[in-house]
Formats: sequence, structure tokens, C-alpha cells
Amino acid sequence: MQDVGLILKQYWGYPDFRPLQRDIIESAVAGKDTLALLPTGGGKSICFQVPGLALEGVTLVISPLIALMKDQVENLKKRNIKAEAIYSGMHIAEIDRILSNAMYGDLKFLYISPERLKTEKLLANLQNMKVSLIAIDEAHCISQWGYDFRPPYLEIAQIRPYFPETPIIALTATATPQVVDDIMRKLEFKEDNVFQKSYYRSNLIYITIETENKFARLIRIINKINGSGVVYVRNRRKTEEIASALNKNGISAAFYHAGMSSEDRDKTQKDWIENKQKVIVATNAFGMGIDKPDVRYVVHLDIPDSVEAYFQEAGRGGRDEKKAWAILLYDKLDLKELDNKFLESYPEIEFIRISYNAMCNYLQIPLESGKERSFEFDIVAFCKNYKLPMNKTFNALKFLEKEGYIMLSESFFKPSRLFFTCSQEELYRFQIENKKYDIFTKLILRTYGGLFSNFVRIQENDLANKMKTSINEIEKMLEHMESLNLLIYDKSSDKPLLVMLEDRLDENDIILSPKNYDFLKEQSRLRIEAMKQYVQNSAKCRSRQLLSYFGEENSIRCGECDVCLLRNRLSLSELEFDNVVKVIKPLLRQQEMSIEELVGSVDIFSEEKVVKVLQWLIDNEKVLFLDNNKYIWKSKD
Repeated sequence: MQDVGLILKQYWGYPDFRPLQRDIIESAVAGKDTLALLPTGGGKSICFQVPGLALEGVTLVISPLIALMKDQVENLKKRNIKAEAIYSGMHIAEIDRILSNAMYGDLKFLYISPERLKTEKLLANLQNMKVSLIAIDEAHCISQWGYDFRPPYLEIAQIRPYFPETPIIALTATATPQVVDDIMRKLEFKEDNVFQKSYYRSNLIYITIETENKFARLIRIINKINGSGVVYVRNRRKTEEIASALNKNGISAAFYHAGMSSEDRDKTQKDWIENKQKVIVATNAFGMGIDKPDVRYVVHLDIPDSVEAYFQEAGRGGRDEKKAWAILLYDKLDLKELDNKFLESYPEIEFIRISYNAMCNYLQIPLESGKERSFEFDIVAFCKNYKLPMNKTFNALKFLEKEGYIMLSESFFKPSRLFFTCSQEELYRFQIENKKYDIFTKLILRTYGGLFSNFVRIQENDLANKMKTSINEIEKMLEHMESLNLLIYDKSSDKPLLVMLEDRLDENDIILSPKNYDFLKEQSRLRIEAMKQYVQNSAKCRSRQLLSYFGEENSIRCGECDVCLLRNRLSLSELEFDNVVKVIKPLLRQQEMSIEELVGSVDIFSEEKVVKVLQWLIDNEKVLFLDNNKYIWKSKD
């Protein structure tokens, strides 16, 4: 077996691993089930790609996002590592070819979405593969306690009997202690084995600011901090509005959201990465798999739905380990909006059934059919057609996804591809018999190589220019050749996909357990409450709040967040401040007390220090000063 350090140097050019990476890799190579918890930008992919190269056979990688799979596969191919991905919307012939390569050992990494594990074809082929490692990316998706639960992840454990000696390596950037335990249980780890790098980022400063004019504050932040940044907002319309307003204020900015064409998204992303645009204003569709190390600030103009989502998005700042700022701007209305969004996210069960039925009718799926089929799905056109409220319908479909009936894929660009299914002799005969197609066929063969062995990306506009004809004419010629079974022409697409994970059922047969519905709703409510508490808690260091949420209780104060900066002005050490609070908090919870009574109770500290702490607690609405010149503890925490 090749040394893992040599593999790292040979394929990635790095002289050594980051902290904890080698331990995780060696655990997987030794055949142990391994759970790796690394913060965003912590180098998770190397933790399964290096052992995948060290072990004989193919590594099966299960990942929930098509864009992320495609990105990782392309990066591996650039390093001359054989990798492929199977996802919804691919031609059956290409899937067959990839599975065949995996079975005959001509592949090192096979990426699949978790939904694929429900297909008979994949399960049948898996048993004929030499799978050396099973890697689970975004492993928190397997837990109902997690913020992004996906039922198909529960299928993963069902393939373990096929590979009893094959280790699993599960990776995630965001998991609470409860989710960590749940991941190991659901994946049937032979023994608990967790590697966790602290979520603490010493270079990332968290700031939360309540302000009546978020945009004015945003302008000040951008003008004050040198370098590029990301501004997150909740919806597509706001990305365009904020980017336009920034440009009018002399700040180069572009917007990014899932409703844009693939070409526009790629260009926006490229311009920002190359620093042609200072700011990118985006929805949460932006960021996954994007590695720009010199992001100096990440500003949220809307409150995310969970601490996990906020932590992951904020963590895209300062990956070069230089100082960066994660700033959340909010007003009181935002807190109300968060509650309203939560209520919207869980439509009535009856409405979910109605949405399912309308969706199946819209896609013309007959009863008891449709399983494993993919459909281009424009939710805006669908809602308009059936006069359904957009947000409520989207959330109804998302709940159907959580229950494992459908999968909604993000919009992604799938380029046109070509694969000759005939032999070279058959193609030659066709050329002789069809002079019109002879020049066209020769042009294709001269322009693109490997057409008889692989699906190859093509550009219709390039062929049209060379043939001095229209793109439409090129498409017609390719479609005609396909009709003669000479080739497969897989046309480009840039639409979101909806995948049926089960055959269509009568709406009355859709089983939506009220118990499961209530459980998921309650978990969502708790996550929103935790986020609201983070936003409003001005008594505890921001970094310590986040670390505590993820189970790190013994962290130190960062000294630089908005809470710490206020505390620093008191001229008290962290230990002194905490000790004063530790004494007066239980006293003021029990009864009203005057300053003299409090100073007498905390006689190890001077009156000046007790007064400073009290003033800070009053300013931050923890303690109330009463008309009778006494104090009482006001806060619930």
C-alpha cells in the first residue's frame, strides 16, 4: 500500500496534512468506521480521497448535491484520477458505461446521490464491484435531529451487508453531539470512532448588530474592510436589489441565485473569485464547494433558519487563516419574519397531499408509475398553472422530499454530450450512403476524440460555426443520426430536476405520519429558537455561543466579537467578570437587592467592579434597576 503522505504530495502537491487529516485517513485505511468532524474549509474531501487512492478497488462516495459531485469529479480528473458521478438526468447508456467501468476496476471514485441507493440497477451492480471504502459526505443529512435531514440517507446502512469488511468514512462540518451519536447509530458503526477538530476559528470574528438601517451599515462595513466579501440574503429578488444599490454607491457587486442561468452563475462566480467584483450578493444557493481563501467578510442581512446554516455560511470567510469578519445585521422585524417563515415551512398535511397530486398531474405521471424517472420542473410555471401559493407549495414539496417520495434537485448546467453506439464500420457505411452527412460526421470526429468509448461534451454552436449553418440545423442532424441508432445525443439542460423516488400513489395513499410531521416541525422550531437566542444573547462571547451549540463547552472568550469588545471596556478580566456574575445572578433571581447588599455579598470584589458588572448587565437587559433603587434579575438565561 502506498504511503498516504506520498499520495498527498504526488496528486495535490501539499508537503503535509492539516491537523487531524492524517489521523482520519489512517483510521479509514486501517479499516475502521470513521466519523470526521471538520469545520467548513477544513479539507474534508482529502480525508476520503487519499485513502481511496491508497486502497485497492473503488471508493463509493455518497453526496447530496449534484453541483458538489460534479465539482469534485472534475477536480479529480484534473489530477489524472479516474472518477465519475451518477446523478439524475443522465442518459441510461452513460450510467451503464460508468457502472461497467466501476465493476471492471477502471474507476477509483464513483460518486452517487443517496437516492440512487434505492434503484435496483445500482444495487445489482454494486455487488459486482470491489468497493474498498464508502464515503458519506454531508453525513448530518442522515439524522432526523440534523438541520438538513434527507430520508434516502437512511438507505446507506442497507448496503453494508454487501461489503461486510468495507469501512465507512462519514464527514460533516456541522453536527451537534446528538447528531454525532445518531450518525454512528444510523450507519451501524462497528464501534464509536470520532475525530473532531475544534470548530474554533481564531481568525474569524463574529459580530451581531441590531440596526434600523441595515443597508447604510452594510456600506460602512464594505468601505471599512479591505478585500472581497459575501452578502447573504433570503430571496432572489433581494440579491438583485442589494447588488444594484451597492453598484450605485460605487461598490462593484454582482448577484447570485439558483434562478439564474448556469452560464450567468459561472461567470458571476468566476469574476468574484478573480476579484473582478468586490462583493457577491447571494442566497444560500451560493458557497458549497467554492474555495476562495481570501474572503474578508461575510455579512448576513437576513437571519438564517439555524445555527448550523449560519455557522457554515459565516465559515466561508478567512479560509487563508488571516483575519475575517462574520457580521449579522438585524432588526426586530427580522425576528418576527423568522417566526413567520417557520410557520410557512410546515403547510397542513392536506395541502401537502393536494400539492403532490397537482405535481403528478402537471408532469403527466400515471398512477403506479414514475419511479426513478427524472423530470425538468419549473416550480414557478407549476404554481401559476395550478394557482397555488409559491412559498407554501415549495415547502409542501420539500416535506414530500423529507418523507422520501420525491427529490428536488438544484438547477445545474448539463452540457450536451455525444456517444457513438455504432461501430466505425457502420458509421463509414452511413457516410458513403449519405453524402450530406459525410462532411458533418468527419467534422465531429476531427473536433472530438473518444466518441466510440465515452460520452464526450460537445458545443453545437462551435459545430454550427465550422459548418456555416445554424445551431438548430446541427441539432436536427444529430437527432436524425440518433434515430438511426448511430449515436446518443444527450442535449444540454439548465433546469431544476424533480425525481420520483416512488411510483405515483393516489393522494389518499400518501402516508404523512402526524407524529413524524410534528417531530420534524418541533426540531425546526428548536433550531430557530437557538438562532434567535444567538442573535439576542449579548452576554456571552459569540464564538463561545457557537462552540457551545456544537458541544464545545470549555472554549475561551475570543476577545474580539461585539460582546467581548463591550466586556473589555469594563477593565475586568474574563475570570473576574464571570465570578461576579456567578455570585450575584442566583441572589438577584431570588430577591430584589440594593447595591450595598450586593457589594456585601461579593466582598472579595471592590464596589467599583460590582457596579461595572451591574451596569453592563442592565445595558444588556439581563438585570432590571427598580424604582426603589434595587436590582432584580430580568433575563431568562
